[in-house]
Amino acid sequence: MRPLFQQTRSGNSAGGSEPTSFPQDKRDSCREKCKTSTVTKMVGSQKHSTEEEAQETPRYQQKTLTAPAPFADETSCQCQAPHEKLTIAQARLGTPVDRPVRVYADGIFDLFHAGHARALMQAKTLFPNSYLLVGVCSDDLTHKFKGFTVMNETERYEALRHCRYVDEVIRDAPWTLTPEFLEKHKIDFVAHDDIPYSSAGSDDVYKHIKEAGMFVPTQRTEGISTSDIITRIVRDYDVYARRNLQRGYTAKELNVSFINEKKYRFQNQVDKMKEKVKNVEEKSKEFVYKVEEKSHDLIQKWEEKSREFIGNFLELFGPDGAWKQMFQERSGRMLQAFSPRQSPNSSPTRGRSPSRSPSPPWVINKTSPPSSPKAASASLSSMSEGDEDEK
Repeated sequence: MRPLFQQTRSGNSAGGSEPTSFPQDKRDSCREKCKTSTVTKMVGSQKHSTEEEAQETPRYQQKTLTAPAPFADETSCQCQAPHEKLTIAQARLGTPVDRPVRVYADGIFDLFHAGHARALMQAKTLFPNSYLLVGVCSDDLTHKFKGFTVMNETERYEALRHCRYVDEVIRDAPWTLTPEFLEKHKIDFVAHDDIPYSSAGSDDVYKHIKEAGMFVPTQRTEGISTSDIITRIVRDYDVYARRNLQRGYTAKELNVSFINEKKYRFQNQVDKMKEKVKNVEEKSKEFVYKVEEKSHDLIQKWEEKSREFIGNFLELFGPDGAWKQMFQERSGRMLQAFSPRQSPNSSPTRGRSPSRSPSPPWVINKTSPPSSPKAASASLSSMSEGDEDEK
């Protein structure tokens, strides 16, 4: 088996002798073209189109991406300079700005999800200065070796172009990597998970890459994969069929029979009724809750007012209330008005004899009633005589 790469220079990238097969002037010219060519990924808010701007700002620095990654067959620079072989240790120490470590990752990338993005992120951050190329297999190869896909190749290409970690997309990538493919795209290392990938009659399609020291492992994201997503859809097929019918898709587009279409539409109507009933119940509960809150507030206010009313009533009509005192004062004044007034101490009547004033003739002395009828007649005669004398 011939080596994947021919060693073009000895030692690391900083030393060694230049090969005689490729002139120095052509090498420098090609590198200059690579520096001043149109940058396919925009840095900041604008492209660096002049040599001065390209020299001031590193070409592979990424801040804000405003354009998708380019396709490999559409890049303007086709560098013909020999590709210097790097070891993993050299790559991890860092390389010059104009010589990034070219890392390659390939796959199907059907229903592009977070697991794919995390794998590409790991491949992009393996080395301090890296340039990530992503190979996407075509529909023909995928259907032949793996099976049918949900997304076609064009959709899968575009999904990869808009991932922030991808610097370049290689369309119609080979199923098994060949030395010619690696040399053509100047690939330094291949990134993939370390699980042996048996396909196309091989126990591990990355075996020769591992033997050449060009394989760098990444970690799989557990709990998510394209197969898992498809399994969810198949498991809940009725739910998603009803969902798309409700969104306006026809039974023909969904490949649904007439009977199933009616069944799904009826179930959608039942679900709508359930949702309405649920909304009514929630609103009624909310209304009852508000009524309870208001009734509680009203009862609390009524209790406060009733206490205040009872207190005011007791202050007026209680045993020691103001009304009793006022009634006593008024009754005392009335008694004073009806009772005779006593004469003052300096009155001349004080010097008179303490004989009692004569009682009116119609006042009967109740203290000493007459003992006999004769005495009563005598008293009446005396009274009559007294009247005559007064006359």
